[in-house]
Amino acid sequence: MKVEIYDRRGGGVVEEPVLGGGLLGLAYESALSPLVRSTFLKTGALSRLLGWYSDTAWSKRRIESVVERLNINMDDFEEPIGGFQTFNQWFVRRLKPGARPFDSDPQVLSSPADCRLTVIPKLDESTAIPVKGARFRVEDLLKATPDETAGFRGGAVLIFRLCPADYHRYHFPADGQTVDSIDISGRYDSVNPVAVAAGIPIFTENRRVVTRLSLDTFGPAAFVEVGAFGVGGIIDTHGEGPFRKMDEKGYFRYGASTLVLVFGPGRFKINQDLIDHSAKGMEILVRTGESLGHSL
Repeated sequence: MKVEIYDRRGGGVVEEPVLGGGLLGLAYESALSPLVRSTFLKTGALSRLLGWYSDTAWSKRRIESVVERLNINMDDFEEPIGGFQTFNQWFVRRLKPGARPFDSDPQVLSSPADCRLTVIPKLDESTAIPVKGARFRVEDLLKATPDETAGFRGGAVLIFRLCPADYHRYHFPADGQTVDSIDISGRYDSVNPVAVAAGIPIFTENRRVVTRLSLDTFGPAAFVEVGAFGVGGIIDTHGEGPFRKMDEKGYFRYGASTLVLVFGPGRFKINQDLIDHSAKGMEILVRTGESLGHSL
């Protein structure tokens, strides 16, 4: 299984190391795919079991091998590799202060996460979101009515895919305040491009948390945390109320997962390099705090 992404900092195409590639192939590329999806991925039982194991002392032995397999630079993080008592403690590790610098200019939108990014700079009038040949509607993503999502028509969508190698805490991309939040139950399919390419409706059927934001510079926005296979929890660490750019919003426990940001039209311009690579079907490797665009 091969997944290629564009490394924005390095300036070239790199191959993403995939953890659990055999299971992905079995679930989405084999004759047994329907059986595997209907048994292991329909409910969160297996993901919760993996989450439970990742909280035990036995799981600590996995840390060094995963760090080596995924080529993770632990110099960016507060705790040394030997300081974690469980795999989940390592998985939700915190960055050292200053490890992810960001532009404090309120006119600049910053990346909320370390991720593989896809941008859709302008939605059509039906608010349909195209991703690798599949399409889904904003109202289905947010589980809202067409009237409730009318303000997003012609707006922009940014999809941040986190894989197990990534820092799994995520942050607010700009100053603002929360409006409300809903937790939507659902499946636990993988968010890997292999699953998306197979036509799996990840963004409208997986478990997710939808938070409406009012951003000081960029207006109304939706911040969606999408659970996936292996994710033991979507944890909110901020709660209600105002926030500043790069304040922590929450974190994903063990597994791969995705964030989706939805904006209304005419609020900001996405950086051209992100638009160009997304138009080629190439995800872009982006780190927390990097500039994604600026206000109009």
